[in-house]
Amino acid sequence: MTRKNKIILALTLIAGIAFVVIMVKLKQPPERSTEQVTSTPARILEVTPLTVRTEARGYGQVLPARSWKAVASVGGRITWKHPDLESGNLLPEGTRLLQIDPTRYKLAEASAKADIAGLEAELRQLDQEQRNTRELLELENRRLALAQRELERAKTLVDRGALSETRLDEQQRATLQQQQAVQSLQNQLNLIPLRKDTLNARLARSESTLAGAREDLEDTRFEAPWDMRVHQSDIETGRQVNPGQTLFVADDITAAEATVQLEIAELRNVLFQLPGVPELPDNNRAAPGFTDFHQQLPLESLTVSVQPTGAPDSHWPGMLTRVTGSLDPATRTVQAVITVEEPYRDANPPARPPLVRNMFVQATITVPTPEPVLVVPASAIHQGVVYLADGDDRLQRQPVSLAWQQGELAVVNDGLKPGDRLILDDLIPAIEGTRLSPRPDEQTRQWLEERAAGDQP
Repeated sequence: MTRKNKIILALTLIAGIAFVVIMVKLKQPPERSTEQVTSTPARILEVTPLTVRTEARGYGQVLPARSWKAVASVGGRITWKHPDLESGNLLPEGTRLLQIDPTRYKLAEASAKADIAGLEAELRQLDQEQRNTRELLELENRRLALAQRELERAKTLVDRGALSETRLDEQQRATLQQQQAVQSLQNQLNLIPLRKDTLNARLARSESTLAGAREDLEDTRFEAPWDMRVHQSDIETGRQVNPGQTLFVADDITAAEATVQLEIAELRNVLFQLPGVPELPDNNRAAPGFTDFHQQLPLESLTVSVQPTGAPDSHWPGMLTRVTGSLDPATRTVQAVITVEEPYRDANPPARPPLVRNMFVQATITVPTPEPVLVVPASAIHQGVVYLADGDDRLQRQPVSLAWQQGELAVVNDGLKPGDRLILDDLIPAIEGTRLSPRPDEQTRQWLEERAAGDQP
């Protein structure tokens, strides 16, 4: 190493040492800081009793309350058909729909009428014959009385010797002949009631034949028994039909029935809010016999709405009319039948379609709780525990028990009281006594009130 390099190396070391000394001299001691306690922000909701509209929702299909499967009772050729008797058309009550050729049935009616007229004439003739025979019998009885008196005189004369035995025998023969004539007329009168019975039986049979002919004649004509919608029609004019053949199918449009599947727990919650039901049974037990008691419940207190799944803005008011007694063990659902009156009124497809056969619908059954209850958002319950803000704004863990849960709402029957400040946030970790910075959540309060009142779907 040259002398010049050594000088440069020495100067570099001196400069480094000087820099380190200067930095040590300029270093500031660590500042002392005072300990600060931080508060966890939390949204809170003051627990307030609210009237909750308990609801049960289910899905199912619509069927007409009444359906007419028009079947031919008589055979014949179709001579007339209403031009609107086609699938999908609406027809008012009393509309003439179809006509089967009535010729043979008119002839049968005329033949039965003729038979009846002939039998009635025979009955009148028999009545006149009865009157005539009675008059003749009266005359013959008078002649018999004369003959008997003459016979008595002849016997008296024979006893006196004034009349021969031959004349007495002749008078006896004459008297016997008269008695025979009277008996013959009496026999005729005795047979007249039997002849009447025979004629009346034939008359009854002819009247039955006439009634059958008239019924057959009536069956050749089809009229709408109520306002209806044609569901199926495959018959045409001129076609020959046979008895028992289906002509068309029509649905009553004055009422429809939606059969929906409802969860047993939801239906219990709704029904046991009605007056006269003392308590809500255990949801884990088998379903009670709804058919045994639902007729005694005031089902008209329920608010029922039917909504086509394809038209969410269209709602039809209905009424829960019956609940089946069978329970599906797999889904724990029961079938409820909801009746909708006038399902075609104010229909405006496609925005508001009518409730037609086989339409898939959602039904909602609601009823308000008899008294206000403590209801909270279901998200504020953490495995049976809620978080509260106590009077010192510190976290308090509070076990609760639920009466029932309805979607995003939970009804608490034990563990909360009015005025408690419920923490809405899921604090992690939720340590008892954690200092809080509570802030009322007005938006959640409004949402809770609307949901409890059933104002939101």
